[in-house]
Amino acid sequence: MSDHDTALLLVDIQNDFCEGGSLAVPDSNAIFDTVNQWIALAHGRGWPIVASRDWHPREHRSFESRGGPWPEHCVQDTHGADFHPHMQLPPETIRVSKGTSFETDAYSAFDGTELEHYFRRHGIQKLVVAGLALDVCVQASVRDARKLGFDVDLLVDGTRAVDKAEGPTVLQTLEDDGVRLIRE
Repeated sequence: MSDHDTALLLVDIQNDFCEGGSLAVPDSNAIFDTVNQWIALAHGRGWPIVASRDWHPREHRSFESRGGPWPEHCVQDTHGADFHPHMQLPPETIRVSKGTSFETDAYSAFDGTELEHYFRRHGIQKLVVAGLALDVCVQASVRDARKLGFDVDLLVDGTRAVDKAEGPTVLQTLEDDGVRLIRE
């Protein structure tokens, strides 16, 4: 594989998932050095950069108010749904919204987004992945990418888990599934 077969996938690095947000992942602000280094590297190499985001309507089925497991988060057109300002996304970043319907939840960046077709159309075979949260949307996205046949490198320093104790188990499971763990 060459550099032309690779894309950077940034999963849900949004205000509500970062420190101070309504569903903040512990130690989430620690990912930005790694994330921004890889954004610069990807940009310099001409890789597509894709940033997924939760983009929920009000009263989304995943919210506690509707019997779901999560507090209200990443509601469309709110500050909480915005990409975190510490993430240095270039203007040409592809933005992918998921969880956009009232009654369907989406954890993976591939859920209902047709992202696979975008990658295939551009000859992408390998994904370098970072984002939030390791034990939820990052894990779902990486597993789907592997099921779809993509090679995946996961930036360990570019992700954090909601449940810190689960992080090592998730990493081991993903590595056992063929994901290459990149530690800086």
